[in-house]
Amino acid sequence: MKASDKFKTVIENYLSETALSDTAFAPHLCKASKNLENCINYIFGEVKKTGLCAFDNQEIFDMAIKYYTDDSIATPPPINCKAVVNQPVKADLFTPVPDVPQKIEQKTEVIKTPKSVQTTLTLFDL
Repeated sequence: MKASDKFKTVIENYLSETALSDTAFAPHLCKASKNLENCINYIFGEVKKTGLCAFDNQEIFDMAIKYYTDDSIATPPPINCKAVVNQPVKADLFTPVPDVPQKIEQKTEVIKTPKSVQTTLTLFDL
C-alpha cells in the first residue's frame, strides 16, 4: 500500500531540512540508489518488525535517516499497511490547563546544636 501524501511530505520535509542543516548528511540524500518510496517501504518494514502500533516522530525520522546513510540496506519490499500522521496540538492561551494533582512532600529536619558549656562566670552567676 502506498503511503499517504501527508506522510510522504512530512518525511520529505524532514530529510530536506536535515540535509540543509547537516552537511555530512546532504550527500547521502542525493544517492542514486536511494529514493523516498523505498525509504518509506523501509520504515514500514522496520515498524512491522517491532509489532508496535505507535511511534514517536523522531523514531520514524531516525529510520529514514538510517535508510539513507546505511549502504547495506537493499531495496525493501513494499508492505501493506496504513500510516497516520498526527500533528502536535498548538498551544491555546485561552484554554485552561487541566488541574493535575500534585503531591508535595516536605521534609523537615530538626538540627540540634549541642549546648555549649560555659566556663566563665557572668554577673548573673554570682
